Amino acid sequence: MKQRLNIQELEPNAYKAILEIFKYLETTSLSKNIKNLIKIRSSQINSCAYCIEIHTTEALKNGEKQNRIFALSAWKESPLFSEKEKALLTATDEITQVSNNGLTEDTFQKLKSYFSHNEIAQIIIQIGEINIWNRIAVSTLMFHHPS
Repeated sequence: MKQRLNIQELEPNAYKAILEIFKYLETTSLSKNIKNLIKIRSSQINSCAYCIEIHTTEALKNGEKQNRIFALSAWKESPLFSEKEKALLTATDEITQVSNNGLTEDTFQKLKSYFSHNEIAQIIIQIGEINIWNRIAVSTLMFHHPS
């Protein structure tokens, strides 16, 4: 497959704006572990091979265990994720697939038991940010070829 478009070259101002969201998220209190779980899970839902490759590699470098990455697609049935992580992953699933039911009240209440309102806002922004990248990568046929 050949990449259809290069949005970075065609729309550099839009690309820079998305990078600003990324830079903001780097300053938040969310742990790398939380950000990695969101990025990988959203990328799985959106079938974004490019982002799955990038973010699983990043997660491994940040100390995530392989077996948790392998189990992430079946996180609901896995004993490898804490209740806090399951609340986060439920929110990731619901927000990534927002047209289904949105972020449900039950999920929001579970998030509130583990995260502050500011952290929940940061989680929502993180989910939105990775979804932007997923949509760009899938629509333009981006793929990272290993060297």
